[in-house]
Amino acid sequence: MWPPLKASDMTRADAPVTPPVVLTVAGSDSGGGAGIQADVKTIEACGGFGTSAITSVTAQNTTGVQGQHLLPIEQIEAQIEAVTGDFDVAAVKTGMLATREVIDLVADHAADLPNLVVDPVMVAASGDRLLAAEAEDAYETLIAEATVVTPNADEAAVLTGRDVDDPAAAERAGRDLVEMGADSALVKGGHVPGDAVVDTLVTEDGVTTFRHDRVDTEATHGSGCTLSSAIATQLAHGDDLPTAVGSSIDLLASAVRYNVDVGEGPGAVHHLVQTRNDAARDPTSEAVERAVSTLVDADVSALVPERGMTIAGATPYAETPDAVAAVEGRLTRTMDGVRPNRGVRFGASTTVARALLAAREHDPVVRFAVDCRLTDAIEDTLASLDGTIASYNPNERPDRVSADAMTWGVGRAVETSKGTPVAVVGREGMGTGGRVTLLAESADDLVSRVETIHGTVEDSV
Repeated sequence: MWPPLKASDMTRADAPVTPPVVLTVAGSDSGGGAGIQADVKTIEACGGFGTSAITSVTAQNTTGVQGQHLLPIEQIEAQIEAVTGDFDVAAVKTGMLATREVIDLVADHAADLPNLVVDPVMVAASGDRLLAAEAEDAYETLIAEATVVTPNADEAAVLTGRDVDDPAAAERAGRDLVEMGADSALVKGGHVPGDAVVDTLVTEDGVTTFRHDRVDTEATHGSGCTLSSAIATQLAHGDDLPTAVGSSIDLLASAVRYNVDVGEGPGAVHHLVQTRNDAARDPTSEAVERAVSTLVDADVSALVPERGMTIAGATPYAETPDAVAAVEGRLTRTMDGVRPNRGVRFGASTTVARALLAAREHDPVVRFAVDCRLTDAIEDTLASLDGTIASYNPNERPDRVSADAMTWGVGRAVETSKGTPVAVVGREGMGTGGRVTLLAESADDLVSRVETIHGTVEDSV
């Protein structure tokens, strides 16, 4: 028999990875929400390796900028050359450049800066100026070197002399920027009034618009940095421009909605929102599996609709049905009790998943849902639950609403209830037509509510 190996006798082989290297040339934000800090967080979250050349050190937080110190131009240049001289840089993004001299410096190095994303930072979200007024026209030279330039409406107005107050004006400004030499221009719509945010991508080949519902929040600190860094990283991965822009806008939309509530002022966008959401997929799926197992063991047949029961769980930042885990094929009644048809997977549910997402539009802490049959006896037991009981009538759904009755009804019930309801009754008729949708923050709470109803119904028989 061979003697056991000791730890000191073993050498493990390394397993290196080679992510694309992305360089950010920007200012430092001591508050961590924007600038270099936001850039590196986003680059890493998108699968890149973040490197930096710091142009300026700011003293700032969520309430504003208290101080700013520009680094010597030779030190900024030394950082750029140190990175490009050692790393195989796949993409570069610029942020706060602060002065004409820094802008000219970056333009002079543009030949060594592939996939150059120029975010022409001029004013902070707090209103503090981050670019000397006399340096504004210096951007023309740098824009001519850009793969894509990403101004907001105010910055586009400064760069082009146009008022950007609607998507048509954004398109015209984008064309101006392309005529200045940029390969493309993404004119962001966050500062343009309207219920929807419309971002306009202009290239020599045409125009693509990206539309998202506006989020009611002031916590947008770092949004421009996050978007431009994400675009640069996706380009570094080899994505074509529309794909890189589209996926980055989707990321930012989630980052703004699920913002980070820190500091005394408005918070910052959640740079790692997608990373955290992806990390929660396995725990969410496992929570649904545990709920299924518990309800199977309890044999809740009396609550299972004829079409079957769906138990669904959403990741913390779920926005689409493919981020909702559910039993594929539902739980159904059999001669031996309740049985799942197949396993749990993401995207398995449509109706319950969309209803859960509709509830989350008004209360994002809701993460789990189950649909139960509706009978007089079951409806009578809902009063035993600790929480609000809401209902909807599908006949009241406006004609303009394209969502199915359950999705519309659950969303409407959560929106109009005093406090998020623990149960929503859909009055499409009794028996096979009606349903009760139970909602909860955790799978354990959801199971507890199902068991409470089931136990009360069983006791009444």
